[in-house]
Amino acid sequence: MTYSGDTRVGGPADIRELPQLTISKLAVGPMDNNAYLLRCTSTGEAVLVDAANEADRILELVGSAGLTRVVTTHRHQDHWQALAEVVGMTGARTVAHPVDGEELPVSVDDPVEHGDVVPVGEAELRVIHLRGHTPGSIALRYDDPEGRTHLFTGDSLFPGGVGKTGSDADFRSLLSDVEERVFGEMSDDTWVYPGHGRDTTLGAERPQLPEWRARGW
Repeated sequence: MTYSGDTRVGGPADIRELPQLTISKLAVGPMDNNAYLLRCTSTGEAVLVDAANEADRILELVGSAGLTRVVTTHRHQDHWQALAEVVGMTGARTVAHPVDGEELPVSVDDPVEHGDVVPVGEAELRVIHLRGHTPGSIALRYDDPEGRTHLFTGDSLFPGGVGKTGSDADFRSLLSDVEERVFGEMSDDTWVYPGHGRDTTLGAERPQLPEWRARGW
């Protein structure tokens, strides 16, 4: 099956099979949030990116194979509505940046900073701190040793622009981090998995960077 990244709330997960990692994208909740289940093909260990909503559907996706960790990309409530229930049912450890972790409904077991690694069995996710949408927003980078880079951006980067910010200073901070830490470090074929809606690639978005800076949002 070909992965498209096009999902709808109430519909099935879209599944991408990589040599060392399986990525399942599920759309949940009234704000069309994306929850991503990443499972190591060798060990079976799994990490969930954003237990956003609809705990029952997320738990169904996790299934009997279990869940090792839940990473919350940032502190906004629509990205953690199912967190307490999912953690309670699976015993998964919680991961978030410490600045945003203080506002989550459960304690953070493993606080992470820029450059830290979150293991997914034998695979690794590299933490990228992108300051602006919230002070502790993070993205997660997976470098497929047999293919492209895969980037889970939360609400910091979408098709057509960076995430919403509350001030010009926050916008400049976020755009600068995205330019330096994302576009400056990764190639155009990097696949971007955002916190809402459809996926994109850095190559599709890179030509728009000057427009984003000029328009200020």
